[in-house]
Amino acid sequence: MHIREEAAERHTLSVTVDNEAGILARIAGMFSSRGYNIESLTVADVTEDESVSRITIVTSGPQHVIEQIIAQTERLVPVHGVTDLTALGPHVERELALVKVAGKGDHRIEAMRLAEVYRARVIDATTSSFVFEVTGGSEKIDTFVALMREVGLVEVARTGVVAIARGKDAL
Repeated sequence: MHIREEAAERHTLSVTVDNEAGILARIAGMFSSRGYNIESLTVADVTEDESVSRITIVTSGPQHVIEQIIAQTERLVPVHGVTDLTALGPHVERELALVKVAGKGDHRIEAMRLAEVYRARVIDATTSSFVFEVTGGSEKIDTFVALMREVGLVEVARTGVVAIARGKDAL
């Protein structure tokens, strides 16, 4: 009997939780204990009274694994709900990166030219370096960082993916 292996797919999950100490550690621990990888993780309070947080998790796996991740995450207390934004349909994803580049002469000019093309803003500058702020999809950030490697990349700090469903309805 031949067992067909499912292809791993990237999924963006939105998890709403009570804003309390330890919940992020419990969710990360659940992923870790079952051998699931977290590719990106962001969390922030999303209510006026600071009682609910939204955790955005990017992970990959075959569909049955994604379904297991969702079911196991939903069982954790105090999780309110888990939405697979990828399965839901059209959604918007963005990431922010701070990219430090050092260089002089032609390298400096090329870094500025590339930053303009990628709509990266200079947020700090010295005579020998820049710190750029760039936002967009993960692929855009990856490409910008790769190009900056060629002209003097020093350091990168990234926020991770934040995402929201398109349309008028809230999750």
